Amino acid sequence: SADLAGAALWTRVNALNSPWFLDDMLQIVAAVGNRLDVIIIPKVEGPWDIHFVDQLLAQLEAKHGVTKPILIHALLETAQGVRNVDDIAVASPRMHGMSLGPADLAASRGMKTTRVGGGHPSYGVLADAVEGNRDRMFFQQDLWHYTIARMVDACLSCGIRAFYGPFGDFQDEAACEAQFRNAFLMGCTGAWSLHPSQIAIAKRVFSPDVSEVRFAKRILEAMPDGTGAVMIDGKMQDDATWKQAKVIVDLARLVAQRDPELAQAYGW
Repeated sequence: SADLAGAALWTRVNALNSPWFLDDMLQIVAAVGNRLDVIIIPKVEGPWDIHFVDQLLAQLEAKHGVTKPILIHALLETAQGVRNVDDIAVASPRMHGMSLGPADLAASRGMKTTRVGGGHPSYGVLADAVEGNRDRMFFQQDLWHYTIARMVDACLSCGIRAFYGPFGDFQDEAACEAQFRNAFLMGCTGAWSLHPSQIAIAKRVFSPDVSEVRFAKRILEAMPDGTGAVMIDGKMQDDATWKQAKVIVDLARLVAQRDPELAQAYGW
């Protein structure tokens, strides 16, 4: 009987190979099937997992009189899942999207880290040696760049959503924000929050920057039909940058519907 105030209701069940998965599905759909929007399936390894859940949901929906289809969100947590990510994305019309599960995925890949998401101080590149200079710069890199890029391409190419997963060190808010921002810039829709302190970070990061939105609006206004080329602040804008601007403005409109302060800042 909780009032969700317009928020979507998601639930995560146990993995398909666990002894509790079937009980989860039977009880959840029977109890809240008509209120449930998305069911999260852990450790999805291939399209066959989605096919099974799709058919099971269809039977349970019919049995309990569920009037709208429950969507499926896949957790990308195994090496095999990453290998099959493109097929998972198109496995069912119920597919809502995917999230990165960095801890389980790290174990599945044999990665040598105990961190949950984020970078690692030993993963990076060392600048070339310069004669007479012993101080060589080390540049830490993102352990998850490749996986996020694959997931985003698989999801966005077929119209579903990609999410960054959890960031384990909730006391390091700066590192959390940096990881969330990388995911946002690469095309992710949102991220998981392990701690209440991360909610504000996610809200801030996954809302387009005000200056970016205002500049993107100028591009759209200068080329109403998305064709041609114009100069704005000394930079050329054409049909390609118009499409980039539209991505930002479309997201800003969605954010503005829920945040009056940002709506005003965006100029609406």
